[in-house]
This record gives sequence, C-alpha cells and structure tokens, in this order.
Amino acid sequence: MSVLNVLLCDDHAGFRASLAALLSGSEDVVVVGEAADGAHAVRAVLALQPDVVLMDLAMPGMGGVEATRAIVNSSPHIRVIVLTMVEDDDAVFAAMRAGARGYLLKGARRAEIVRAVRAVADGEAVFGGAIASRLIRYFDPPVTVSPSPSFPELTPREVQVLTLMARHLANPAIAHQLGINEKTVRNNVSAILVKLRVADRAQAILAAHQAGLAAEDHQPETRR
Repeated sequence: MSVLNVLLCDDHAGFRASLAALLSGSEDVVVVGEAADGAHAVRAVLALQPDVVLMDLAMPGMGGVEATRAIVNSSPHIRVIVLTMVEDDDAVFAAMRAGARGYLLKGARRAEIVRAVRAVADGEAVFGGAIASRLIRYFDPPVTVSPSPSFPELTPREVQVLTLMARHLANPAIAHQLGINEKTVRNNVSAILVKLRVADRAQAILAAHQAGLAAEDHQPETRR
C-alpha cells in the first residue's frame, strides 16, 4: 500500500491536532507536517514535499487561496484540498482558480476526508456533497424570466429579488430561495434602490406592493 504524506494548514492548533488524530487511523495516510498560516504552508511544502495539502482559507496573513496558488505554481505535482468553514460561491471558485483539486467543509467525516486525499492524489477532483450541489446549481442554466412591465428598468434577477423583498424576506432567505450568495443579493438590492430612485428598502417594498409584486400568484423563478 502506497503511503500518502499530508500537510495540514490551519490557524487553529486544536483543529490541526484533531485532524491529525482523525487521519492517524488510516494506514496509508501520514501527517508529515503542520502550518499555522499560508506563508508557513508554502515554506513547509518546499521542505517536506507532501503529496496532499489540507488547506484552510480564512487565516491571518497569507490566506488559503493565495497559498494554494503559490503551492500549485511552485509544485504542480502537489495536490491541495480546501478544508474550511467557508462555503460561498466566491470562495469556492477562487480556490478552484488558484488550483485546488478538492473542496470540503469542516465537519466532514473522517472517511470522506480520507477518500478525498486518496482521490486527489490519484489525479481526481473532489467536492463535498454541499459544495457539489452548489456547483451543479450554479452551472445549471437559469430559467428565462421576462422583465416586469411595472419595473422595466429592473433586470429579471432584480425583479426576483424585489418580489421576495416585498414578501419581507431577509437577504439570507432571498439568497437561499434563489440559489445565489448573499453578496449578490446585496448588490441587487443596492441596484434596485438606485433604479427605483428610493431611499431605502422600505420604500422599495412599498413600490413593489403597489405594483402587485408581493402577490402570492406572482412567483419569482429560481434556478432549476
């Protein structure tokens, strides 16, 4: 059985210790080093030449995306798996563009992490279930939505957001309903306020009610 050498990169010493203990039960996975930030990880990779790096994203100093990019550029044979609490679309795609070959959320079971280490070492790309669902939803073609006759200045997406605002959904609930991240929702809300020439969210909601967008028979389309 071929042994896979793994480097752990996370700024929480307790989590690194737990992860090392979790991986120690696998005969073919050996933790050869740890790093508390991205810069340390880059140096450790050059010295230890692990097969796989388990990389957190949110760390002080050099973050996980920048460290992943540096590792892949200097040692393209070394595979990086992101293991993080961050699951928004921007983080996922930034990590992929940097060269990560896997993306798991903290809390993944030991078996899932070990399988991911083995798979990426074998040249595959691996994404946890929640992340894979987000990717599928992101790339699934959106349903065509016609512009609202009441607000021709708004894009179809902005009409969707305004409709849900009028039903008094907060930004996180709107993001979940439409399958987009909260940053996108915030950007759409800002655009709506500018285009409708209203001062705040309450005035936008009032305008939507007056146009009938809040009616239950007006259903905002979502991604399939």
